[in-house]
Amino acid sequence: MKIAAVQHDIVWENADATRQLLVPQIAQAAGSGAGLVVLSEMYATGFSMSPERIAEEPGGPNEQFLIEQAARHQLWLIGSIAQWSDADPAPASSAASRRAANVAVVAGPSGELFRYRKIHPFSYAGEHEHYDSGTDFLTVQIGDLRVTVFICYDLRFADEFWASALATDLYVVPANWPEPRREHWRALLRARAIENQAYVLGCNRVGTVESDDPAGTGPRRTLNHTGDSAIIDPLGRTLAEASRTEAVLVVEADPGEVKRVRDRFPFLADRR
Repeated sequence: MKIAAVQHDIVWENADATRQLLVPQIAQAAGSGAGLVVLSEMYATGFSMSPERIAEEPGGPNEQFLIEQAARHQLWLIGSIAQWSDADPAPASSAASRRAANVAVVAGPSGELFRYRKIHPFSYAGEHEHYDSGTDFLTVQIGDLRVTVFICYDLRFADEFWASALATDLYVVPANWPEPRREHWRALLRARAIENQAYVLGCNRVGTVESDDPAGTGPRRTLNHTGDSAIIDPLGRTLAEASRTEAVLVVEADPGEVKRVRDRFPFLADRR
């Protein structure tokens, strides 16, 4: 199956404008034959710590966009959004009393829908103060590929990837990873592929946003995002990558290659 990462910019907290910009980029990925397309973390709004402004109900417009685009192009589409819990009170309740989560939505061509809640909120930026953490892994069968979804900061926690390795051919990681730690992003993507002998698709945003100081003690600062989206094979070889500008990366991912690598180098069996 061909898989694609759409490395895109985001109009800050303006979901309508961002979704319009993404329509031709998703169409480009579909036109390249991709059966799975991945967008960034909080793809429509940016990584905002204001859920009262950007979070939506399950089935809201940002989720519906993924569902509609997946059906239109007959492919699978993944992107993360800020979403109120479906266990929360009715929408009329006070936003101050509600909790949202950073949710990766997996939408299929025939209406399939899965959600993954980010297990590790990014405490350095205060995400844990505004968004609840998830507890469960998500692995979805997409064509011949077993696809496990994580979000951004989850990438730093190798044990979570290890725990799901035997059931995974491809890890997907939507992100809003900023330029100051870009080498961490690049190294960790390759590390997760090498140590788990699986494909890794990391889809990061590009562009510049004004961000509050994570410690809350300094002035607002500018954060640049260089993208560095990449698709890496089970031996750690980078098959496609892009940096700084919007781009669509498309690669053929073969679950048979995962099996061949694991059979030839049976390292996973030695984990303790």
